[in-house]
Amino acid sequence: MCEREKHGMIKKTQREGRNRERKQVSMGEVERETDSERERERERERERERERERERERERERERERQTDRQTDTDV
Repeated sequence: MCEREKHGMIKKTQREGRNRERKQVSMGEVERETDSERERERERERERERERERERERERERERERQTDRQTDTDV
């Protein structure tokens, strides 16, 4: 194999290595994006759960008021 062919093969190997590195970096960025997207989705779900809990608490409070109103009606 002559020097020119060796040099060409070395260059090709280096280029493939750089391309592989770029691909790994871009895949890492994609992973980070999907991780952050999952985290945002989990945060939205937690917020929805907190809102449901607040709504249940409001409903319990209304029910207590109704019970109190009924009791005062029967007492009077």
